[in-house]
Parts: sequence; C-alpha cells; structure tokens
Amino acid sequence: MNSSTNSLDDVSADSSAEFPDRTSMMEVRLQAQEDEITLLKSSLADALRRIRLHEQLLPLLKQQLIAVNPGAARVLNQVCCSDGCTSSRKLSSSSAVDGIRHSATRVRRNSEKLGNVEKQRKRLDKKAASSANLLTRSPSLENRAKELIASAGSPGSRRGTYSQGQSIKMFIRGRPITMYIPSNIQNYEDLKMEPPSERLELDWVYGYRGRDCRANLYFLPTGEAVYFIACVIVLYHINNRTQRHYRKHTDCVRCLTLHPDKVRVASGQTAGVDKDGKPLQPCVHIWDSTSLVTLQQIGLGTFQRGVGSVAFSFADSGAFLCVIDDSNEHMLSVWDCNKGTKHAEVKSTNEAVFAVEFNPSDSTNIITCGKSHVYFWTLNAGQFTKKQGIFGKYKKPKFIQCFVFSLTGDVLTGDSEGNILTWGKSAADIKTLGKGAKETFQIMRQTRAHEGSVFTLCPLQGGALLSGGGKDRKIIRWSADLAPERECEIPENFGAVRTIADVDGEELLVGTTRNAILRGTFSDGFVAIVQGHVDEMWGLATHPSQNIFLTCGHDRQVCLWKTEEHKLDWCISLEEYGLCADFCPNGSVVSVGLSTGRWLVLDLLTKEVVSESTDGNEQLSVMRYSPDGSFLAVGSHDNFIYIYSVTESGRRYTRFGKCNGHSSFITHLDWSKDGKYIMSNSGDYEILYWDIAGGCKLLRNRFESKDREWASYTCVLGFHVMGVWLEGSDGTDINALCRSHSERVVAVADDFCKVHLFQYPCPKPKAPSHKYDGHGSHVTNVCFTHNDSHLLSIGGKDTCILQWKVIGGGPVEGRERLASASSTSTSSPEPATS
Repeated sequence: MNSSTNSLDDVSADSSAEFPDRTSMMEVRLQAQEDEITLLKSSLADALRRIRLHEQLLPLLKQQLIAVNPGAARVLNQVCCSDGCTSSRKLSSSSAVDGIRHSATRVRRNSEKLGNVEKQRKRLDKKAASSANLLTRSPSLENRAKELIASAGSPGSRRGTYSQGQSIKMFIRGRPITMYIPSNIQNYEDLKMEPPSERLELDWVYGYRGRDCRANLYFLPTGEAVYFIACVIVLYHINNRTQRHYRKHTDCVRCLTLHPDKVRVASGQTAGVDKDGKPLQPCVHIWDSTSLVTLQQIGLGTFQRGVGSVAFSFADSGAFLCVIDDSNEHMLSVWDCNKGTKHAEVKSTNEAVFAVEFNPSDSTNIITCGKSHVYFWTLNAGQFTKKQGIFGKYKKPKFIQCFVFSLTGDVLTGDSEGNILTWGKSAADIKTLGKGAKETFQIMRQTRAHEGSVFTLCPLQGGALLSGGGKDRKIIRWSADLAPERECEIPENFGAVRTIADVDGEELLVGTTRNAILRGTFSDGFVAIVQGHVDEMWGLATHPSQNIFLTCGHDRQVCLWKTEEHKLDWCISLEEYGLCADFCPNGSVVSVGLSTGRWLVLDLLTKEVVSESTDGNEQLSVMRYSPDGSFLAVGSHDNFIYIYSVTESGRRYTRFGKCNGHSSFITHLDWSKDGKYIMSNSGDYEILYWDIAGGCKLLRNRFESKDREWASYTCVLGFHVMGVWLEGSDGTDINALCRSHSERVVAVADDFCKVHLFQYPCPKPKAPSHKYDGHGSHVTNVCFTHNDSHLLSIGGKDTCILQWKVIGGGPVEGRERLASASSTSTSSPEPATS
C-alpha cells in the first residue's frame, strides 16, 4: 500500500462528508429531468386522445352523409383511407333527420365540412408526428397512454371500474398505475389489512467494519469479542460460536471503547437522517455487556454529524468519558459517566482526529492525534489547555494513526511513515523561548516499524507491545524497550491490519481493512472467524433446497454462505461488479449478472464458470430461472429482457428470444407458476406481462393477467403488494421485496435502513407491518430461505448481511386469506391512492 493509498484509506470516513451535497444536487437535477419526461408523456397522451376522438366521430359522419348523399360519403372514405384522419367537428344525431328533410342544403354543408376535414387533418398531422414516432419505438408507452385516455374519458374509471372488470389506481410521484383486481375478490373495500402473525428475530450478523474505523475490537472476560457493523454491536463468543447483539443505536456505529471494569461499553454513532431527510441527533450509549441494558445516553443534541472517538478515564476507575465529535471543529468534551452531564468542552482542531485517550495515571491529561498533529491536553477547573507535540528534527508525518501509553509514562505513536515515535516531557527551554516558557512534549526516539502506516498499537502485560502494519500486513511484537521479538504476516486477501485485541497474551484477535476478524498466534498463524463484503451489495439469492445463500456486490466478490454454520463457505473474485444472482432450480449451478452486461454460470462444487454470455453493454439488474429451470430470464438496464433456454442441467444456454417493450431499465421480474409468462417492472414504474411460450410477446391487455399465479413475487409494483408503499413514495423508496414460499408474508427492503414484514397479499394502501432496524444504509435486497425458516437482508454501503429467524405464523395460506377476507357483494370499489 503506497502512501497515497494510505492517505485515501486514512481519511475515507472524513472525505465522505463531501459527497452528500453533490449527491443532493444530482438528485435535484435528476428530479427536474424526470418531471420534463412526465410532461412530455402527458402531451403525448393528449395527442392520442385527440386522435381517438376523431376516430370515434368518423362513423357518425359517414352515417349522416350516406343518409343525404352517397357520393359525398365515397369522397370522405377516400380522404380518410388515404390520409388516416377524421373530422374533429361533432354532429348531433338530429342532424341526420334535418338532412333528409332539406337534402339540397345538407349536400352543400357536407361539402364545406369535407374541406374543414382536410384542414383539421393537416393540423393534427403536425401535432402528432413526433408522438407517432415515439409510439412506434415504444409499444408499452402506447398502451399506457391509451389507459390514461380511457381513464380520462370514461366516467366509470373514476371509481376504478372498467368495462373489462374492476381496477384500482395507485399513484407514484403523481403518476397513475392501474392495478386489476383478481376475480376472487368480490369487494375490495371490505378487505382488512393486518400485520402478519409471523415476526423476525435477529439471528446472525455477517461482517465487521474495519475498512474505515479503528480501535473497534475488544475481548471481554466472558470469552466474547465485541465489535460493530452497521447499527449493530456484536458480542461473538469465539469458542462457542454464538452471537448476542446490542441494538439500541439508531444509525451506524462509529466508535467503541471498553470500561476499565471490562463490563461496561461506550459506543458512539453517526447522525444519519430520517425518512424525510431530516438529520437525526448522534449520541453515545454506555451499556452493560452482560445484560445488554443501556445505562446512560450521553450528548443527545450536543454532538454534530456523529461521534468519531470515545475513551474512558482509568485513574478514577472510569468516572469520566471523553468524546470527539465529527463537527468541523471536532469538539472535545468530557462527561460524567454516572450523571450523564458534560464536565468540559473545547474545540480541538479542524483536521481529522483519529484517536483520544486519558492518561491512565492522571485523568486531567488527555491526548488526541490525527492528521498532522498530536495534542496534549490538560483539564483544570473545567478549562482545557493544549500543547502541540513538537517534531523538531524528525520528519512530520501526514497522519498520526494511533498511540498508547508505556509503563514508564511515555507516549508511543504510530504514523503513516511506518514509525513508532516515543514522546516525553522536556524541560522548558528558557534560553530559546525566554522567561515563563513551559515544558513541552518532544520526540525522544524514533523506531522504524513497518512499511506503510502503523495502523494500531496494542500494549501487553509486562510492557511488551504489538504493532500492526498497513502495506506490509505484518504484526510485530516488541519488547518494553522497543526491540523486535517476533513477527508474522496476515494473508493478502484480508487486507491490512486495522486493530489488534489481546486474548491471553499469546492468542490475538486481528481486525483488518477488508472487514475480517482473524484469530491466531505467532506460532500457528491466523484464520478468519468473521468475514464480510467490503463494498456495496446488491445481489442476493437463496438455494432452492439447501441452507445456503449467495451474495455479490461492488467489491467484485461472489460469496457463498452457510446459514446453519453461520460462516462463509467460499468466495471468488470477478473482474466486474456482481449485481444480481439466481440459483438454478436443480441447485447445482448459480447465475450471476454483472455490471457490463455479461453474466456467468458457476458450478457450486468446483466454483468454475460453466457458461457465460453477454447481453448488451449495460448493467444487468435481475436473473430469474423459470420454475422448472427450462428458461433463464435476464433483465438489463438497456430496457430488454433476454430469454434463454436451459439444457444440460443448467450448463448450456441458448438464446430463445427477447422481450422488447419497456421504456426504461428493468428492475424486477417473476415467472408464472406454469413457466409460460413473465411479469416485469421497470425504472419508470411500468408493469408489463409477457407470453414467453408464445414467442416473448407483450400482452397488451394487462387485464387478462389479473388471475395468473406467480412462482415468485419480487416485483415491487403489483396488485398483491400495493399496500407496502407508503403515502408520498417517490418510486425508489422500496428497493426489493420477496414473498415467502408459503405465500403468507412478504418482506420489504426500503431506502431508510428498514426491513418490513407484511402479510401477503397486502393490496390496500397503508397496510400495517412489523418494522426492523439494524442496517445503517439503504437495504438493497431481501430473500427467504428455501423453507422460510430465515430471511436474509443485505445493506448497501454498510456492507452488512443480517440473518433473521422467522418465528410464529399459522397454517392459513395467503390465497385463502385473500379469498376469506373478500365479501360476496359486487359493489364497485372507490379508488385508492398511495
């Protein structure tokens, strides 16, 4: 790892603060563009409405002309056949009677009308020319425009009832989406939505946040390692391989420290935002690691942006807590742990701060370090005084990464140059600084330790010291006088050493920059006991018959996990991002869609690529096998769904056809239970249906698909899941959903870090649900295991996988629940909006 890479890694947490503003600006621009598109489509619908009115008036005009003058009718037929237009002037039915009684007058007037027809045709041609071209390119847009025309022109449509049957509309960003009510529902208004009897219980947390956090791994006397990822603090028993979870934080946990009593823990979180974009207040929790009870909540409403570092005092048995927040001034504050009151506060620096600690022998002395600084603070009568460490003849490093106190009272710092610096007090230099000069802290010794940064220092009993390196990935044991004694190197695939926790003087726990926790010794080496992804995840699939699941994401890793053993089975690296995946129904292979339009088929046993293909040059968003495994559907951001026939037990793929009709990128799709049809959603909130067996044809009458049964239900738009959308949703608030195999419940992944559990079906707005916290970023995907015993959810930027146990429930199937909730009356439902 070169110095520039170190710099990027060191300040990754701080530099990320610049991106929300840029992201907000881009979202505003995107919203404006989407509004323009909506206006264009509205204009298109208006043009189609005018054309339709003319078409409807043509037969009436013909009847009137035939009644008074057969010759004039022939002329009108020639005009309409050659130019495809009709008159826009509506004639009343009584005009035909007047034409019979005044034949000569009507002939003259009809001739004038024929001239007007020609003028109207030319004007209409100009208005509809561009719209017609657009309709030719997008059949689905034509269908939707015609639906809008029908809803605007039909009085019955205002109540959600069409001539074909009943329907209901929901609105996303002001756009109407028509849902057709299945035949087994006789009275939509009488349906009652209730939360499901099933509930979720957090079973396991996969992953660790080592990429951009430090000093966040400790070993408890209970035999548990305590660390965090997303909003969850995990207590993992390294021998029993069990987990407990502290879940009182409302957003991502950023820092962690252990009290001198080895029982109490302090943890700080970032601010975050709520679903309306309003900032949430960060705070520090002090809690009991035995009972998981929160003892104190500190600083709510005081800290800005988040809490970056925390530390307990030692000299007074942990009576005080020191906190550094993430504001521009990185406010340093000291709090009374028992009372939860602030004792003192001061602005520390505008530069990034990485660590803070009390002097173990004097609670009035505090040290902070970070970018280009190490500060020595003295607290007296509620006031801070600061002294800056003087580097003197030594090269000033860009980052002071960490520090510890030696048994002699010296301060040892690790920096980005790979050195361990020993700091001590020096007498006041009266000759140079003059009378009244105060003592200073200066470097007493420089020890070359690592190639690249020294990310962590860990003191051992007896005065020995452990250091962890960046570029060289080494762990070195030093004697009390900083003579190297032993060293080892961790495997490259785990990244650099981020933090070290001492277990018993010999055995160590090591947190790495690639979000792994290793366990081992210098003699026997290290093995991973916790592993996870290191970047945003989107792809998630569960095996059709085994308790395993697969994930993939922006870190180019494809990982297979075992749900019962709670561990990683295998992991391979790809050349591109993996964004979606699905298991073949026979369970022997899995297909993975990539960011370039390429997709792979992997053998689960050998991990070898048995087939690969490329569809377009844009990212793939969904892979879905048909129920019998004879077809594979590949949804792409190029607006197409590619269909492949599958043979040789999922190892041979032949292009069968292509579904062309969506006007935006494909987001979700599902197969019917008979494997003949597909339901799909797109980025502009379309719901389309396809006849695959009939040649990948678009089913233009969506009403005919209202009673079709689906093998899976992952489409976020559809009648059966309409109730999962909150009022005022913008169409991107729900990233994924998944119906259970029992068809009793549907799990939802939203943009506000929540996992929801609804009853299935839930076709009415504002349906109640159970809501679960844990993720610290948008939840990108959810999926039930093959027997519905567990639900998996994956986060975006939090790189976290949560495994939930499904508890409760009864024998009633989802379809039976829907039928029993419906009345036998046939009253027409009122329109529902969401």
